[in-house]
Amino acid sequence: MPHRAHLFSLRVAHAFRDACITEKYSSQRLIKDTLAGITVGIIAIPLSMALAIASGVPPQHGLYTAIIAGFIIALSGGSRFSISGPTAAFVVILAPIAHNQGLSGLLLASVMSGVLLLIMAYLRLGRFIEYIPESVTLGFTGGIAVSIATLQLKDFFGLTTGPMPEHYLEKVMTLAQALPTTHWPSLLVASLTLLIMILWPRLRIAVPAHLPAAILSSLFALALNHYQWEVDTIGSRFTYLLPGGGTGFGIPPYLPTFEWPWLQAGAEGHSSGISFARVIELLPSAFAIAMLGAIESLLCAVVLDGMTGRRHSANSELLGQGIGNILAPFFGGITATAAIARSAANVRAGSTSPVSAMIHAIVVLLGLVLLAPLLAYLPMPAMAALLVMVAWNMSEAHKSKHLIKTATRSDIWVFLTCFSLTVLFDMVIAITTGILLAALLFMKEIADMTKVTEITNNKRLINDPLPEGWRVYKINGPLFFAPAERIFGELALLSENARGIIIYLDGVPILDAGGVSAMNKLIEKFRQDQGCVWFADFQFQPLKTLARAKATPIEGTSRYFSTLQDALTELNKINP
Repeated sequence: MPHRAHLFSLRVAHAFRDACITEKYSSQRLIKDTLAGITVGIIAIPLSMALAIASGVPPQHGLYTAIIAGFIIALSGGSRFSISGPTAAFVVILAPIAHNQGLSGLLLASVMSGVLLLIMAYLRLGRFIEYIPESVTLGFTGGIAVSIATLQLKDFFGLTTGPMPEHYLEKVMTLAQALPTTHWPSLLVASLTLLIMILWPRLRIAVPAHLPAAILSSLFALALNHYQWEVDTIGSRFTYLLPGGGTGFGIPPYLPTFEWPWLQAGAEGHSSGISFARVIELLPSAFAIAMLGAIESLLCAVVLDGMTGRRHSANSELLGQGIGNILAPFFGGITATAAIARSAANVRAGSTSPVSAMIHAIVVLLGLVLLAPLLAYLPMPAMAALLVMVAWNMSEAHKSKHLIKTATRSDIWVFLTCFSLTVLFDMVIAITTGILLAALLFMKEIADMTKVTEITNNKRLINDPLPEGWRVYKINGPLFFAPAERIFGELALLSENARGIIIYLDGVPILDAGGVSAMNKLIEKFRQDQGCVWFADFQFQPLKTLARAKATPIEGTSRYFSTLQDALTELNKINP
């Protein structure tokens, strides 16, 4: 497939077809994919549970997400190495939805975001995500990291706080006031988990750090509980209803079952149903989820392309993400997107195709069914420590530091704005403001590039002296709505006493309706002053814009010429 066609293609199961059908899929590749899938599945089990808890829902919903969305997106998407499931990036969006709308609102918003992702895919917007500047992405990922780490402090220190306030600064104050209630056994378990996560990679053992951290912290918490130093666990925090009546502790060891998302429990514990008003209320959050999901999944795919030398299909990946996020909530799964850390681990473990991501989903399913009683022993402080580590890794602090040191002032302001809005308000405001601010600053920078210069005495372009009262001006840069008024306003001032001017436009690549309007104002000024304004050497796009605007010469005022030389020749004819 040609390179450009590959980039803009849109088809279901694009990556699976390329990796497993177009290319020969051998038993050796299956073995590699199986080992990679097992490795990532082991990582995904505790992380999926921790991320679900951080998002405000019981831990099994994180496992359902990794199982359903992880399998469907791998099968239907456009990146052969991506591992999809719950990610830390969504926590700050999902937690407020879960708090205000309950599980049903969260699942409904996930379905809506999936529909928006499908629309983005069919509109071929995949490559446009690349135009979101790094200052925006670093700003809100850094803000997300700070928010996630802050939310974990309660369980990390075992604090007694009561209900947490909605706003960030109030949360910080609440946590600070609760520091005297620090539960030392919980802090010891969290510290041990964090220490293992930091030191384990230095041993260069081919086992992901999450596994020894989860096992050793669980054993340590079990020992503390044996000596009456109680540490909160999955089993003590969460319960579920048994089929025959009664209550189970931890997570239910059952396969995810089909249920209408809007019929799940709402904020008050009972179903809120679906209505037009509720959909409208959730739409801003669904839009933020879709935008963040698109950015995360496509950035992940780009990183994986760099690691493997392969090429993903951006629009097909959005298609897969949309399908996964529509279907997963019907089985209790929350919002999913590609996870950079798990996907990178997938590549390093030897993955060759999307089959490894499907096996990862099967491993999580087996963990749910076979290990549910053991998973109930996972300590909540250990879950908090895992997410603190995830927050640090996703913050990309080194990139943010480099940006602040080397970027332009406008990029730094965009970064700080996105970071602050994410922390202090929410992702909906941060993403919207960040993209708009970056777009406005970009337009300003492009507009500042457009200049007008007098070239009347430029011997290289103009061989013969011009008639008295005539001048030639050259415009360089795009003439869209932002700079056009300024440029043609400058020309009006510069040519105040001129009989006529020639405007040389070979350096103008873009002309839009705003530029045509500003041009017409200049022509009208010369018509009223009984002067002449001639235009020469349009590029193709401006010429097409003028044709669409039905621009025609005005006798005695405006004329259009193919080249500057044609205009000068005509001027010498009428003014010998």
